[in-house]
Amino acid sequence: MRVLMPLPDNDFDVTEVAVPWRLITDAGHQVVFATEHAGVVPHADPRLLSGVLFGQLGAEPEPKGFYQELADSPEFHATQSWSQVDLTEFDGLILPGGHAPGMRQYLGSASLQRQVARSWSLDRPVGAICHGVLVLARTQDPDTNASVIADRNTTCLPKYMERGGYFITAWRLGRYYRTYPAYVEDEVRAALIDPREQFHRGPRELARRGTATDHSHAFTVIDGNYLSARWPGDAYLFADRYLELLTSRS
Repeated sequence: MRVLMPLPDNDFDVTEVAVPWRLITDAGHQVVFATEHAGVVPHADPRLLSGVLFGQLGAEPEPKGFYQELADSPEFHATQSWSQVDLTEFDGLILPGGHAPGMRQYLGSASLQRQVARSWSLDRPVGAICHGVLVLARTQDPDTNASVIADRNTTCLPKYMERGGYFITAWRLGRYYRTYPAYVEDEVRAALIDPREQFHRGPRELARRGTATDHSHAFTVIDGNYLSARWPGDAYLFADRYLELLTSRS
C-alpha cells in the first residue's frame, strides 16, 4: 500500500515524520513524500536534532536514528509536487507537524489544502499529528465550506504544551514555539461544530513520551477514517493506529 506524506522544505518535526515512516515501511508499505515543488529534498527542524535549548527538548535518540535512515533513503530524494500528485494512486495520507517558521509553507498552502480536500473525499485513512491537524482545520469541504473535520472528533497540540514551550524558550528563541498568533488548539476548536464534545485534549503530559513498546503516555483519537494525535510523544502509538486503519481497509 502507498501512503502520501506532504512536507515543507524545512522545519518539520523529526519524530512525527521519521517514526511513522519507519514503522509503515517496516510493515511492508511505501511512503511517498511530497513537497511544494518536485525534487526538493526536505530538511527537519535542526534544533530538534541538536537540542532546542542547551541540548534539551529535542527528539529522542531512536527517532533521530530513524531520521538519519530516512535522509539516506531513495524516497526522500524523489519527492513529488503536492499539487500535482494523483490522490487516487494512494491508499492514505499522513499530515505531520512541526512548529518552527518553515512550517508555514505547508500549513498555509492553499494548493495543499485543495489536495487534502480531494484525499478526504476518497474516504481513505487520514492521519494528522500536532500542527498537522491545522491543515485539516483549514481545509474546506467544497460542498459545505466548513472544515473537513467540522463534524469529527479530534485532538491536536494542546494549548498548555504550546504555551509551556514558548514560555520556557522565548527569552532565547523568541516566537520559535509560536508558529502563528493563535494557538493550534484554539484554531482547531474553532473549526469544529461542537468543540466541547468533539475536542479531546487527552491526559496531561509535559515530558513523558510513548515509545515503541510502551504506549501508556501516548494518546490518539480515531473517528472513522480519521486519526489524530497531539505531539511527538504520541508518534509510536499514532503510527501503530494508522497501520491498523490502513490494513483494515485493504
